[in-house]
Amino acid sequence: MTAQAPLSRPQLRRLLRNARRALTKAEQRQAAQGLYRQLAQHPLFRRSRHIALYLPSDCEIDPRLLLREAHKRGKHAYLPVLSAWPRTKMVFQRIAPAEKLRPNRFRILEPHINPARQRTIWALDLILLPLVGFDEVGGRLGMGGGFYDRSLAYRARRNAWHKPVLLGLAHECQKVERLDQASWDVPLQGTVSDRRWYLAQ
Repeated sequence: MTAQAPLSRPQLRRLLRNARRALTKAEQRQAAQGLYRQLAQHPLFRRSRHIALYLPSDCEIDPRLLLREAHKRGKHAYLPVLSAWPRTKMVFQRIAPAEKLRPNRFRILEPHINPARQRTIWALDLILLPLVGFDEVGGRLGMGGGFYDRSLAYRARRNAWHKPVLLGLAHECQKVERLDQASWDVPLQGTVSDRRWYLAQ
């Protein structure tokens, strides 16, 4: 969608969250299947061995078909886990098929904390990130908590980095013409919707 007038980040976030909440359950299922078709056979997904995903919340596009596909192919799949302290920290922990999960303080399901199953973020091959809004040049509007930006802040301190590849996942209705990026925002290599890829140049 394209905003007709400049909006603040909170206003844009509210507008885009309402847009994805307006999708029916059938549209959500179709979007999840479309996302799977976009990614499952793509060389980037196929060659990645350590992949971080998320479990959907607040009508985010659902990547669980990709999670199952990763396990089916013998890949290591990871979910974000919030630390009890400091409360602003997020780590990535490997998840097994059918593993029991628990809700975190935002009521999002996550594995029980187990440091032995966690992997340093720069040792991941691919991170598939949730988002509220995106543009065609790698801009991402998140929920406002800053967990991903803080976890990926190391990238700004490195002259050269190649891993992990960062791809946002979104419904097509979450696209905006251009996002104003703050200094702490970590750009994406691209965003994949249920319909197409948007690769940043």
